[in-house]
Amino acid sequence: RSKPVLLCEVNNYFCVSLQGGVNDEITLTAYITIALLEIPLPVTHSVVRNALFCLETAADQKENHVYTKALLAYAFALAGKRDKRKALLDSLEKEAVKKDGSVHWQRPGKEPEVDLPYYRYRAPSAEVEMTAYMLLAHLTSQPAPSQEELSFASLIAKWISGQQNPNGGFSSTQ
Repeated sequence: RSKPVLLCEVNNYFCVSLQGGVNDEITLTAYITIALLEIPLPVTHSVVRNALFCLETAADQKENHVYTKALLAYAFALAGKRDKRKALLDSLEKEAVKKDGSVHWQRPGKEPEVDLPYYRYRAPSAEVEMTAYMLLAHLTSQPAPSQEELSFASLIAKWISGQQNPNGGFSSTQ
């Protein structure tokens, strides 16, 4: 039996601004796996099973980007893989930015926010997206999220709601 391959190994985008946090085969495979699980296809479906095998292998890599880990956590939450989900959430909690009674995640090496009067900083699209995936990963727990997870999720939701523009939308396309 041959080793399953990643679902998508070609990254061709017609509009780079719509790319979001996708930057490799792992994130693209995670996106597709999430979509299949949300249909919902069962985890026993051969395509989902093979994709999850690839994602589990990828999750063990230490050099994964924060965005990729957030996507993986949500994919494993949807698949009911509690141990993988928990390991990623624990790892990501160490990387969380906790500020002003809220929680979010940002890209490594990002410049700190500028605190200017009369200016309301809004995070870049990829940071809104990865924080939203973290919220989904916390709320997608089987059998149900614990009170502790719900409390932490409310801190994430507070940050996300603060990223809305005056019309109620977000910078993210996701």
